[in-house]
Amino acid sequence: MFSVSSIPAVNVATVPQRSPLRYPGGKTWLIPHIRAWLEPMPTRPKLLVEPFCGGATVSLTAVFERLAERCLMVELDHDVAAFWHCALRHGEELRGLVEGFEPTRANVYALASEAPRDLVAHGWRTLVLNRTRRGGILAPGASLSRVGENNKGVASRWYPKTLVKRLADIEGQSDRIAFCEGDGMAVLATVADLPGTVAFVDPPYTAGGKRAGKRLYTHHSLDHRALFKTLAETGIDFLMTYDRAPEIVDLVNEFGFSAVEVLMKNTHHRKVPELVISRRRLFV
Repeated sequence: MFSVSSIPAVNVATVPQRSPLRYPGGKTWLIPHIRAWLEPMPTRPKLLVEPFCGGATVSLTAVFERLAERCLMVELDHDVAAFWHCALRHGEELRGLVEGFEPTRANVYALASEAPRDLVAHGWRTLVLNRTRRGGILAPGASLSRVGENNKGVASRWYPKTLVKRLADIEGQSDRIAFCEGDGMAVLATVADLPGTVAFVDPPYTAGGKRAGKRLYTHHSLDHRALFKTLAETGIDFLMTYDRAPEIVDLVNEFGFSAVEVLMKNTHHRKVPELVISRRRLFV
């Protein structure tokens, strides 16, 4: 039995939104825990690595709020990787595309049906599909939003001024943000021993016999025990989140990690426990 975190799940509307991407399993609710983990450290971390970055809310928050000097975001999904490369290297061009786009179903379908001709087109396609599909899901078979907010359908989550501002803010911090497309576990093992490095780990959701990850993510299979073993062997200070599945509880106990529960409301408004796992005893 794990203790309940002393920090409640936060109303996401009260937390600054940094990422242009909507992401299944996004971690905006966790930001108060991230602050409570990093702020008391005697020395500000030189590098925060996020090996399964997705929408990269935690990495961006760490950089914008000066909780870490730099961040390294890692993502295996080629479409998501194209967006981050584009946002960090071609921000001005991407912002221009946002300002000139009309998010109709016809325009979105036309964009989705074309093979991207270059990096900017690929990153742009990812952003549009992410903001117009139900739940921001990019995995094959995902459908476009039908009703959405205020019956606006595909346009219900398309906020051009907001997206332009977030992209401009990210470009403004690009000298402190590094991105790598690849295997997050391999990168984590490579950089974990660098002095002043910490890790935020939010793996694709596939544990405990549930297979939501298969529907939500293109890359959803993961050797969970290997991930725990990597963290244990490197000795890196980390924060990790998982659904409270028996398999994960066993791994927490096997490797001697600490964990607290945070009660989350799912899409059906039912409270479900999420585990926040660390090497040190935190949030109690």
